[in-house]
Amino acid sequence: MPGKQATHIASVTGEDPRFIQVVLDQACDVLVETPFTLTELPFGHVGVRSGVDASNVEDGLVIVLPPDPMQEALEIRTEISRISGKNCGIIVTDTCGRSFRRGQTGHAIGWSGITAIRDFRGDTDLFGRTLEITEEAVVDEIAGFANLIMGESNNGIPVVHFRGIPEWIGHDNLYFKPEEDIIRASLKKGEVNSKN
Repeated sequence: MPGKQATHIASVTGEDPRFIQVVLDQACDVLVETPFTLTELPFGHVGVRSGVDASNVEDGLVIVLPPDPMQEALEIRTEISRISGKNCGIIVTDTCGRSFRRGQTGHAIGWSGITAIRDFRGDTDLFGRTLEITEEAVVDEIAGFANLIMGESNNGIPVVHFRGIPEWIGHDNLYFKPEEDIIRASLKKGEVNSKN
């Protein structure tokens, strides 16, 4: 049964309040209510409508993201290794929009056996200058390319297999901590200002 917040959001967005209630149930924080609902999920991902989707599913049902995509990736990797004897990296993806740009791309929401970020800090550029901030989100780049192959709509390709990807040095801190995230801080500041 939709609650007060879901009913209010749905009245503004024109969406089904039951759908919005599922979105809110998945979220640990609501960053923007309208004109679209931008939420944070417990595993750190921030996305529109908590990644809840009513496409490619029977009427009256919705698809939600796995509650722990990192564990999902590990379980898939473990099972592939058990069946095939092969060691491979796994990336679980979701299709997301991007701020300031039209269109959606694949984003990594879980991964195992692969490092999320290729860290170039401390390397030098072509002119010998030390790089101080360059961190490449390789899992997102792979997810985006995989999405191009898997497609959208009614394509129905659930898996893409990449070969020959080299290893890199980096880390798995893909998500900003709340205190590091200037976009989140700006959204929260705007929320406080709009209430005053």
